[in-house]
Amino acid sequence: MHKRIGILGGLSPESTVEYYEYITHTYTERFGDYGYPEIIIYSVRFQNYVDWCNQERWDLVAGGLSQAAQKLEAARAELIIIAANTMHLVLEQVHASVQVPVLSLLDAVGEAIVACGMTTVGLLGTKFTMEKPLYHDTLAKRGIVVLVPEADDREYVNRGIYNELVAGQVRDESRAGFVAIIKELAARGAEGVILGCTEIPLLVGQEDVDLPLFNTTTLHAEAALNYALRE
Repeated sequence: MHKRIGILGGLSPESTVEYYEYITHTYTERFGDYGYPEIIIYSVRFQNYVDWCNQERWDLVAGGLSQAAQKLEAARAELIIIAANTMHLVLEQVHASVQVPVLSLLDAVGEAIVACGMTTVGLLGTKFTMEKPLYHDTLAKRGIVVLVPEADDREYVNRGIYNELVAGQVRDESRAGFVAIIKELAARGAEGVILGCTEIPLLVGQEDVDLPLFNTTTLHAEAALNYALRE
């Protein structure tokens, strides 16, 4: 039997749906049937996490996500994924709160970058993801340098995520803005760009840019599916 996947979601609902659809659809495409792993979704109240992040109350973020992870474990999830980049800032605390594995999004992304032979990548995400050392420190251990946009562009990306994408709004003018920022990262030496917010792929795809993109949603969901299928 496949391992039961617990998705800690609602951070935002848009990305949670993408995780669920990727896992189920990819399984069917791969095996030709509908025997994909059982999936349990615990959707948190996102406003709490928006407020706590803005207040820099990472203790409350860690506590809330740990409680949610414990509920997934109590519902017999055999592995857990946090369906958001920024919330991986408290991954260690969440992992310590349960007995089942909590698969790291950053590990999946790092492995993909190394497989492509890249040493310098750009990063788009929330201001917390871009400005805190989460990606920088984790990927530095793999010999990868992370570049982020300039301050004004970081604000632009952050607004686009919270004001549009988490609400399911996809605007052509925002796509053009994100693409321009990606081109600027390329000019500074980025060999590829991490779409380090699980909503950004709703706006920007590989067809929009020449630079290779690392879709953190699909990389993380793929890792969860492969782990669930492991004997």
